[in-house]
Amino acid sequence: MDGLPETIVVGERTLDNRTQDLQVLVVIPAYNEQGKVGMVVKKVLAQGIKSVLVVNDCSTDQTALEAQAAGALVISHERNLGVGAAIRTGIDHALAHRFPVVAILSGDDQHDPTELPGLLRPILIENYDFVQGSRRFRGLHAPNIGWFRRLFTWVYAATFRLLTGFPCSDATNGGRAFHTRIFSDGKIDLWQTWLNSYELEPYLLYKVVRERYRVTEAPMTVIYHTRGTTKMKPVRDWWRIFRPMVYLALGLKT
Repeated sequence: MDGLPETIVVGERTLDNRTQDLQVLVVIPAYNEQGKVGMVVKKVLAQGIKSVLVVNDCSTDQTALEAQAAGALVISHERNLGVGAAIRTGIDHALAHRFPVVAILSGDDQHDPTELPGLLRPILIENYDFVQGSRRFRGLHAPNIGWFRRLFTWVYAATFRLLTGFPCSDATNGGRAFHTRIFSDGKIDLWQTWLNSYELEPYLLYKVVRERYRVTEAPMTVIYHTRGTTKMKPVRDWWRIFRPMVYLALGLKT
């Protein structure tokens, strides 16, 4: 976790009357999300959350300035590293500044921040370690989802259930929240370079389940906008999502 850029802490919020002085950091990885990331930040802040970090993964547009103007703290990578590396930078910041809880939302306005309280409640109130967002928690909530993504996300979740025994309905939703204590015993190693891209998120979910942390799901809609919804490349990036599950199941990675 070396080389963390100089940063500042931007506040705290009580999300429930029974929870006092709890700091929650919302991390938003972003690459060329001008025109979207500012809206995302404002929607998160409208929920009363004050600690919002946008990790700008060396965008070539005005992503960083837009996020900052909207009220977020911004950390910028000097070169494009990938969404996994951006999330890792956010986690580094949370650990360095002792935020006990982190939530991850996408920077392209796919997630609905009004669902953040439901995502955080199992951690804040029920002492869960990790909450995976699910677009299929009570039926499919994914406006404009294409047939291929609908099929792939279903197959992935079914494979995940088969390999881990965890009864998930959605294992590829980018919306999630977790307590930073999951990193304290060293069993989850996010600081491997092969996790720089789309691999980090499925790796993290697989590890928290296999290491027997308390894991549950909560509703998290995924909105597929008609333009600019994803930067993923077919085949290559779907394999990047699948391979952590394959490697870990076969014992090829730890």
